Amino acid sequence: MTPPLFIVGLGGTLRDGSSSEQALQITLAHAASLGCDTQLFAGPDLQLALYDPGRSERSPAEAALVNALRRADGVIWATPSYHGGISGLVKNAIDYIEDMRLDERVYLSGRAVGCIVCAHGPQAMGTTLSSMRDVVHTLRGWPTPYGATINVTAKPFGGPGVAPDPEAVQACQTVAAEVVQFAKAWRAN
Repeated sequence: MTPPLFIVGLGGTLRDGSSSEQALQITLAHAASLGCDTQLFAGPDLQLALYDPGRSERSPAEAALVNALRRADGVIWATPSYHGGISGLVKNAIDYIEDMRLDERVYLSGRAVGCIVCAHGPQAMGTTLSSMRDVVHTLRGWPTPYGATINVTAKPFGGPGVAPDPEAVQACQTVAAEVVQFAKAWRAN
């Protein structure tokens, strides 16, 4: 029996229930509905020491992140756009992928990476999405064709008296579907 695909989600902010964390939760829930096992690293899980390539010891949280990424068939990143770029919290977590440089499956090789950006405007969303895709390429991953950009001004994931925006939810589900589709195709090879 073939084990389920394993999809790792990484992102969010230190603010509980941030838009980028909500987007990641929706995306991973859709991956789970497609038969995948998932693991979320968000907010407090990303409070890691600043990445230091000269330090070989890893805290339990740092080791858990790297080990999950090593096992992952696909990865989904969700970040707020801070000043037109990836948040420092998310970027620092991504830097830990450097620990995978000598692995047989180097960095994110053979893995699709879905990218989600939450921001207050289209310019910030576009520049951050482009930057995320550049990082994925540099780490030998495959950015999904669709990258979700979510304008958080109108509370796209709902709240008291506000229903979730179906387009925002659909955007997250599309990212999940593309990551899962790629992972299935890669596994079939």
